Amino acid sequence: MKKTMNLLGKIFVSLGITILFIFLTLVLTIKLICSNISGSAKELFATTMLETGQLKFLANLFIPKDELQALVNKNSMANMTTEVDTDLIHTEQENNSFDKNGIKIEEISGNTFFAKMLIINDPARVKLATTYPWGEYGVELEKLVHDNNAIAGVNGGLYESTGNKGGRPLGIVVKDGKIEFNKPNGYPGLHLIGFDEENVLRILSLEGKTAKEVEQLVSDEKIRDAVAFQEENSDANNHFVKLIINGEERETGGSGSGANPRTAIGQRADGTVLLLVTDGRGANGHLGATAKDLIKIMKQFGAVNAANLDGGSSSSMYYNDKYEMSSVTFYYANSSWKLPTGFIVEKR
Repeated sequence: MKKTMNLLGKIFVSLGITILFIFLTLVLTIKLICSNISGSAKELFATTMLETGQLKFLANLFIPKDELQALVNKNSMANMTTEVDTDLIHTEQENNSFDKNGIKIEEISGNTFFAKMLIINDPARVKLATTYPWGEYGVELEKLVHDNNAIAGVNGGLYESTGNKGGRPLGIVVKDGKIEFNKPNGYPGLHLIGFDEENVLRILSLEGKTAKEVEQLVSDEKIRDAVAFQEENSDANNHFVKLIINGEERETGGSGSGANPRTAIGQRADGTVLLLVTDGRGANGHLGATAKDLIKIMKQFGAVNAANLDGGSSSSMYYNDKYEMSSVTFYYANSSWKLPTGFIVEKR
């Protein structure tokens, strides 16, 4: 018994020393990154951490507030107030270069990420799936897809992600022309992202609007399916929405953002919808994609309009009964985080 206790004691001591060593190595590594040895590494660390849900404190812990804001400003995006010109999109055009499902899927490799683009020829098939009426817990993306008789889907808009409960959206949710959630206050830079009744992708600022004003906007613009994401450039957050509007690429300073897993949505002139998901945060050894990366990809694939959606650990893509891209944590390697919303592609 005494020998067993001694052995256990040695194991715990050894384990404790190992954990302490890893912790000290991590701290020293971050301090080195945040020193002035490599300005680009510091910028990438700061902007990337500020986009995370739980690790923002690391940037604030190792970099002074004024310097942190300066780094964010240096790697930010020019303000873009241009609105979508719906006359540039002609959804009645027919494209016969797709498979029997009316879908293509393309792989994309970048220096710091791997991605897949889901291309859908008929924008009328791209709908929003939700877990309304809202509860404490959301569901995995595959359930959103299967429960709505769909063939594919990606994660949707802003939501409460703490603890991976995922049951409550934030901002605005519109499904089939009906508002299921409408609380725009408290989120600077909020944008509505989704489709109108003519199947045109719309990206509309909700900045400063009340719930009643948002309700009027949804009615006036005939929005059928939409979610919300946030534009905020500060040392508390580093989110962005607009990527390309009316064929015009958004200007970026530096990379425009940090490197993280991403989900983005776009539309070509013929109405074709582009759904992009990238990896990151160590998945496959990749950091992730920046805003500049997303703009470049969407432009290469012919997007006239494109926007960033919720990303990070939420980023996931499901197609034909399997995950093409999944959440970045090991536990969810073949699943997704729990979600309240997702853009889905209905079966033909």
